[in-house]
Formats: sequence, structure tokens, C-alpha cells
Amino acid sequence: MSYTVKKLAKLSGVSPRTLRFYDEIGLLKPSYYGENNYRYYEEEQLLMLQQVLFFRELGFPLSDIQRIISCDDFNRIEALKSHKNILRQDLERTKNLIKTIDKTIAHLRGEIKMKNEEFYYGFDSEKQKQYEKDLVKQGIVSQEFMNECKEKTKQWSEEDKVDFLQEGEEINKAFVMAIHKKLKPSSTEVQTLVRRHYAWIKRSWTPTRESYIGLSQMYQTPEFKKFFDGHHPELLDFIVKAMKEFAETKLN
Repeated sequence: MSYTVKKLAKLSGVSPRTLRFYDEIGLLKPSYYGENNYRYYEEEQLLMLQQVLFFRELGFPLSDIQRIISCDDFNRIEALKSHKNILRQDLERTKNLIKTIDKTIAHLRGEIKMKNEEFYYGFDSEKQKQYEKDLVKQGIVSQEFMNECKEKTKQWSEEDKVDFLQEGEEINKAFVMAIHKKLKPSSTEVQTLVRRHYAWIKRSWTPTRESYIGLSQMYQTPEFKKFFDGHHPELLDFIVKAMKEFAETKLN
């Protein structure tokens, strides 16, 4: 069975524009082009698109995905086994993080008393270090930014850290509420909320106009996107627009 761009988009959840882009860059070519110049995809391409989505889900950039799947020795079954192992590891880590969230909520409600080290159970410290290096390498943030964050937060007590995380969660919930109310990112109510977000950020570093916009760019990396999508599928785009509006109109 053959699928047009429109049908494959509906089947896979990948937008028609993205499918056309994948064709243009040679990442996913259709099986053939019809006399009407429509693209047609068959099972071979459907399986390849699945591989692309798996790699994207795991945070691979398109350039790396293209390099991997175009290799002569690329083996789909082995790739799927590798995806499975990574997802199993992530599943176990996710389970541990959910336990940490549940225990922290109970701790904040006064139902239990957590040990300080329990606040960070399930987090991968090595992954965090590598993530920081990648952000600097990609030019999303500067090393000075990382140094200032570490300097400002190293004196925080465990209560300070929990309070910071809780405040961030409340801000995100307020943004989601604004989305439900169909407010515009540039509205007075949302911009007041962004000011609260800006004040929250200043607790860990001092953002300038440029670096605050840079933070919105950092939010668009795969790890942050997953975080925001977990709150609301429109949250990332909404908060990025709101931050850009605030930076351009309120910050010098």
C-alpha cells in the first residue's frame, strides 16, 4: 500500500511540511513520484521514518541521524535492539524520577521527611555534566553563564533548592492556565507572569536582554522540550514567544 504525504502525515503524526523537508535534505526520500508529482511512500519508507522518529526521540540531531541511517552497514534490527535497550534504561530512570517527585510532594505537604540526598534520586549526574558541556559547545549558553549559576547556587540549602523548583513549577502551571484562557503572549497578564519568571531566573543567574532570549533558545533543546510538553503541548512555543516579547520591550 502506498501513502501520499498527507496520508503518511496523518498516520505518523509528522507534519506534511516536515516530510517534504526530509525529502529535500535526503533524509527520507519517497518510494516514487507520481505523474501528478505527488510523493508516494511504501513500507520501506514507513520503517525508515520510524527509525528517524526513534533517533529524534532519543535527542539525535538530524545531521547525525542522516549519517547513521545512510551508512552501508546500517542494520535496522540492531538499531531497534539498541533503541529498546536505551528506552528500558530511560524507563527505569523515569520510574525512579516519578518516585522522587511523589516523595518530594509528600515532603512539601509535611506527610514525610526526606533525607537531603533523596531529593536527587534518579538524576544522572554524568548526563547533566555532558548536557552542560553540549550547551556551551553549541553556543546556546556561555561558560560564564554556567560558572555564575554554579557560584550563585552552591550556597543554597536543600530547602532553597526545593523552593526554587516549586516556584518554577507554579510559574509553568500559571503559563498553562494562560494558554487555557487563550491569552496572547504579549498580553499584560502574561507579561506580568514573565516578569515573575525573570525574577525567578535571577535567583540563579543575572540575565541580560540577550541572555534571556538565549535562555528561550535553550528551552527549545530536546530535553527541555520533553519537559514542557509534559505540562502542555503548546507551552514551549507560548513561553518562548512571551519571553522574547518581554526581553525586547522590558530589558535593555
